[in-house]
Amino acid sequence: MNFKRLSSKPNGFSLVELVTTIILIGIMAAVVLPRFFSQSSYSAYTVRNEFISELRQAQLRALNNTDRCFEINVTSSGYQLRQYADRSGTACSSLIRSEALQGFSGDATVSLTLSASQTFTITYDALGRIISPSCSGPCFDINADETLQIAIESEGYIYAL
Repeated sequence: MNFKRLSSKPNGFSLVELVTTIILIGIMAAVVLPRFFSQSSYSAYTVRNEFISELRQAQLRALNNTDRCFEINVTSSGYQLRQYADRSGTACSSLIRSEALQGFSGDATVSLTLSASQTFTITYDALGRIISPSCSGPCFDINADETLQIAIESEGYIYAL
């Protein structure tokens, strides 16, 4: 009897090898490719969302603590929430607590829409409305690769445009 022996040489890749290669390429693409693109394209959206969260947090604290005064101090490098013991008119006095400075990611900045000033203070009243700066509609610009806006209604509603 003459038996033909099957060739032991592989004719191609196995399914396991192909799947493993595809998974490795996918992981490398997810890790490496974002490093080639600028982060500043996302920084405007990130800063906008973080700043809206900070505005809403200060607003809620002002609503829940009507005997206190809350301000957000904004500079060109970041923003900081401050709590004061009392209010005298539209200004706060007797600093109780100052939270850590939150820096802006990437090259993003926050400025007032009307004056383009990057240094300002946002003060809330006991009803959670912004006293200073006085604005209704688009109030803040987030500047990076794109310019995004944050609007505040006279009743205190804060939202992204």
